[in-house]
Amino acid sequence: MSTPDTAVFDLAPVAMWIEDFSGVKEQFEKWRAEGVTDLRAYLNDDVAQVSACAKKIKVLQVNRKTLDLFEADSLEHLVDNLPVIFNNEMFASHINELVELWDGKTEFNSNAVNYTLTGRRMDIQLKGAVMPGHEATLGRILVTTEDVTQREDARRNEIRSRRYAEGLLEHSPVSLWVEDFSEIKALMEEVRDRGITDFRVFMDVHPEFVRQCMSEIRIIDVNQATLDLFCAPDLQTLLQCQGDIFRDEMEKPFREQLMDLWDGKLFHHREVINYALDGTVRHILLHFAVLPGHEDDWSLVQVALTDITARKKAEAYLEYLGKHDVLTKLHNRAFYTDELNRLERKPLRPVSAIAMDLNGLKEANDQLGHDAGDTLLRRFGEVLNGVVSRPNHAARIGGDEFTILMPGADKKAAETMVEMIRELLHINNQFYSNAPLSVSIGSATSRDGESMEAMIKRADLAMYEDKRAHHSGRTAGVAAGETKSGGRNTQSAPAA
Repeated sequence: MSTPDTAVFDLAPVAMWIEDFSGVKEQFEKWRAEGVTDLRAYLNDDVAQVSACAKKIKVLQVNRKTLDLFEADSLEHLVDNLPVIFNNEMFASHINELVELWDGKTEFNSNAVNYTLTGRRMDIQLKGAVMPGHEATLGRILVTTEDVTQREDARRNEIRSRRYAEGLLEHSPVSLWVEDFSEIKALMEEVRDRGITDFRVFMDVHPEFVRQCMSEIRIIDVNQATLDLFCAPDLQTLLQCQGDIFRDEMEKPFREQLMDLWDGKLFHHREVINYALDGTVRHILLHFAVLPGHEDDWSLVQVALTDITARKKAEAYLEYLGKHDVLTKLHNRAFYTDELNRLERKPLRPVSAIAMDLNGLKEANDQLGHDAGDTLLRRFGEVLNGVVSRPNHAARIGGDEFTILMPGADKKAAETMVEMIRELLHINNQFYSNAPLSVSIGSATSRDGESMEAMIKRADLAMYEDKRAHHSGRTAGVAAGETKSGGRNTQSAPAA
């Protein structure tokens, strides 16, 4: 081949083949005569026919680029090893080429997999065209094969990366949100352009700005853990019910989040309170991050929500245990001591105290067992919890000793409290006639300049006087500073 066209063909930078498809054309005619109308379905049902058809293609000529691409020494070397180049992975793409020619088209293209003679895999972009004058016989077809392995590797890597990221999102045990904060970025830039430098004061003066920013958050995606966390059946329901999830206490931490963004902190975390769609509270540890590459517009951020509700409940319970008596559900001695010291420091006066001692607890423990004694303590705890509310506090300060602290309460208020306790004891005993509760009670109200400790001592002395009356079976006499209630007198001792 010495013509200029031949020189161009041989020097072309793209691998080029001239092939004879006339044998394929003859096979087409046989299939048509046999009644084949849907070639694609026919070949898919019998893949062996694809291989047989491919063998009817004759390679007439290739250029130097083709030999180099497939690592062949010559045309003969290439043709002798075509089974190595076109293996079974070619069948799907070859069917597409055959169908195009079957339908009378003179051009075709497809993506295929070829192999060099040394076994290196290549992704190929294949294009073919029937050469002019050969449309009837398909005797000359020009085919180009371009190595697009690098492009396809990049595409496959992108797909793998995307699936990896989607897998992390979807299967993460932590609630993940992908959001767009670009509108918030624009709003904050407008504020800066107005010359605002103290953003916190600006938000205090314009609380509607915070609410506007909340409304401008665009949710791109969430994972299944998010739907589970907030008891949402699907994403649409979650989006429609955002007002039920982010409410009440949410505006305050969102203000702090905006403050962090204003200060350039694109990664931050804080504890917040959200609500599930069933109304239950969710204590959340929120992690916010502007994803790399989006620092300038905040158009892609990730919010990770860790449910710390169980931890918060555990912390609250531990705090409760630190301040409460588990058996009676009343405050314990540690809380009582702290509260007494607090009242000592505060100027609020008067303060009243009611000292109480459960009669017969030791006998119940000795004769009936500690379970019986615990039952008496629980019942008395129920009585006190039923009558004592803030700002007053009831505490179990010993085995059978109880105290009520009443800040701001005068003598009359203390007397009323004692009467209420007596009445509830009477009602409680009607349900437990075989094990009646008996309590000795004494009260005292602070005097001018008197310490809390001295006032408590007077209440204790009054309670002990009532206990002596209980044991002696007589009514204690009424003295100055005494409290009388329920048919039994409780005497307050004189100031120390």
